[in-house]
Amino acid sequence: MSGTAVIGVSPQDLPACPVETTLKLIGNKWEVLVLRDLMPGTKRFGELKQSIGGVSQKVLTAKLREMEASGLVERHVYAEVPPRVEYSLTPLGRSLKPVLDSLEQWGTAYKKKVAAAVR
Repeated sequence: MSGTAVIGVSPQDLPACPVETTLKLIGNKWEVLVLRDLMPGTKRFGELKQSIGGVSQKVLTAKLREMEASGLVERHVYAEVPPRVEYSLTPLGRSLKPVLDSLEQWGTAYKKKVAAAVR
C-alpha cells in the first residue's frame, strides 16, 4: 500500500507551495490546539474538548477526522462497554513539534512587545 493511500491524501490534492500545504493541514486554530494538546501524549475526546475550550463537539469531531485522514492523528477504539476512544499523534503529527514551538516562541515575544508598548 502506498503512503498516500495510508493517509488519505493524494499528491495532486496538495498545493504547489509548501507553506500553503502546511496551512491546508494546520491552518485552523482548532487543528493547532489539537496538536498542542496531543503533543504530550494520548487523550480521550472529552479531555481534548475540555483542554481546548470553546470548541463545539461537532467541530472537534470534524477536525479530528480531517487530521486522521491527513495522517496527523491516530484514533484508537477499545472494545469496552462503553467504548473507549483515545487520540494520539502519529510520527507525522509529532514532526510538527518544531512548528508549534516556533509559534509559541513568537507568541510569547509578541505578547511581551505589546505589554511593553502599553507601559
